[in-house]
Amino acid sequence: MKNQYLYSFFFLLFAMSSSLLQAQGCSDAGFCTVNSLKPHQNDSISVQKNQLKVGFSVGKADNNITAYSQYAEYNRQINSKFAINAKMTSLSQVGNGISTFGLSDVYLSTNYRLNKNLSFTLGTKIPLTDGNKTKNGGNLPMDYQTSLGTFDFIVGAGYQIKKLQLVAALQQPLTQNNNQFVAENYLVKSPLRSFQTTKDFKRSGDVLFRVSYPFKITEKLQITPGLLNIYHLSNDQFTDTFGTEREIDGSKGLTVNGNLFFDYNLNEVHAIQLSLGAPFAVRDVRPDGLTRSFIANLEYSFKF
Repeated sequence: MKNQYLYSFFFLLFAMSSSLLQAQGCSDAGFCTVNSLKPHQNDSISVQKNQLKVGFSVGKADNNITAYSQYAEYNRQINSKFAINAKMTSLSQVGNGISTFGLSDVYLSTNYRLNKNLSFTLGTKIPLTDGNKTKNGGNLPMDYQTSLGTFDFIVGAGYQIKKLQLVAALQQPLTQNNNQFVAENYLVKSPLRSFQTTKDFKRSGDVLFRVSYPFKITEKLQITPGLLNIYHLSNDQFTDTFGTEREIDGSKGLTVNGNLFFDYNLNEVHAIQLSLGAPFAVRDVRPDGLTRSFIANLEYSFKF
């Protein structure tokens, strides 16, 4: 039986790798990595009630940009039903002779487990920048912003059927950013000329539906393949050079991503996780700069 699990795992890994040749657009506004909305290990609640995590990811974005993300996270299990989470992120982007770095967002969330199968999450994303980073006096597109610059509301629910884990969530911006990038302001020879204008950018919300199934390979190693669906609820908007608000056609729609999580428990306190993600189907246009054709994340966690 374990051999069947391994064959399924290697097939999914091959499929994900093949998708890199033809797909772009693993678009995540942040709620995909909220602790209670990620796949989890099917273990009883630990004696240790506190957990610290640090992580680093690298992703290949649109327009020859590579994105590097860093984060620190704290989880507290209040009791068998109630937990809280806080996470701070930063981001750097490099490409086309431009490099940026800065703090991104703070995520605060609570999770309430109604019973062993059903749980609810309520949270928020607080931006640490207004989404209008500049370089050499010029405004930069969203692809080079370290945050969407929006204050967001997050709500979700998780349900487990035996080992099968199902998660649905909504992330809705309550405010918009102050991005003032206009592509026409750059010379034709500039690489920024081809980017989407995002002056007075207005971003729509997203809904998420995730399906995952963990396989316990050994006492210490667990592998969890999953399918992550993100639907962008409506077309995003910007203001053109004439002051007219316009929709960005094709920015509404579905992104379907494959994920693989490798969880290895060094002991009862220390653990590491490697996660990989790539898209199978994408929105036509992603003006928010969240495109990733491939992303890999390495995380270390410590319980106390």
